[in-house]
Amino acid sequence: MIKLKVLTLRQPWATLVAEGIKKYEFRSWKTNYRGKVLIHAGTGIDKEDMKKYENMNLKFPSRRIIAIVEMEDCLELDEELNHRIISENNIAYGNKVRTGYAWKLNNIKKINYDKEVNGQLGLWNLNIEEKDLK
Repeated sequence: MIKLKVLTLRQPWATLVAEGIKKYEFRSWKTNYRGKVLIHAGTGIDKEDMKKYENMNLKFPSRRIIAIVEMEDCLELDEELNHRIISENNIAYGNKVRTGYAWKLNNIKKINYDKEVNGQLGLWNLNIEEKDLK
């Protein structure tokens, strides 16, 4: 059993991270944490944004751990970084200019954890068996 940090995201964002389409998570707060993070698909749905991705033949589960990523960096957003992120992947980010922080996610790996998990706010901890990270 190991303890890992978890980040709960609404759909479609959780699935877009798990699929490697979305490589930044935007938050109003800074974190000094670097390392492995489980991506949890919560029960919340951005209904308007879901419409943009419903034709991509993706699954949008809820209450599931669906990926493990590496939190590589936490960057304060400015105009230059906003434009760079938008130009890297307009599908995932649109043209919306954001404020706050961009959490850079790397080494994204989908996992199939079949237990339902209730989400929490912020970065939270979950004890999980290593075998369940495959």
